Amino acid sequence: MDYQIREIRENEYPALSDFLYEAIFIPEGMEKPPKSIIKQPELQVYIADFGRTDDWCLVAETKGRIIGAVWVRIMNDYGHIDDETPSFAISLYKEYRHLGIGTALMKSMLQFLKDKGYKQTSLSVQKANYAVDMYRKAEFAVVDENEEEYIMVCHL
Repeated sequence: MDYQIREIRENEYPALSDFLYEAIFIPEGMEKPPKSIIKQPELQVYIADFGRTDDWCLVAETKGRIIGAVWVRIMNDYGHIDDETPSFAISLYKEYRHLGIGTALMKSMLQFLKDKGYKQTSLSVQKANYAVDMYRKAEFAVVDENEEEYIMVCHL
């Protein structure tokens, strides 16, 4: 598949709502929640007022359409480590998953953050999510966990 990875443009920030919704892990056999779920404060923390200092986003685009996004910000979310470590979020539209695009987006963001001088990035992921293996391959390591989730860190 032919696609490019680039920085998001300010007029494209509203697309992060779609990708936030796509990032919600739905275990096998569970019904998708309504899109309005992203209005909850614990999810809005990922996208509200995007464009502040330490907010960075790369998108994957094909044929003029954004098909995936990886974004980071320093926020008090599920994967928060400290006030110098940006939290990592990534998602693609379902039909573009398992094609290597997510891995390419992730590697691009990790290099981008390293070039910007960040020391590490963190994330929270449900243990049952297939993406855990992708994160491990990208050198994210589990630093904490609870019954359902891992907190993972990647040193840059």
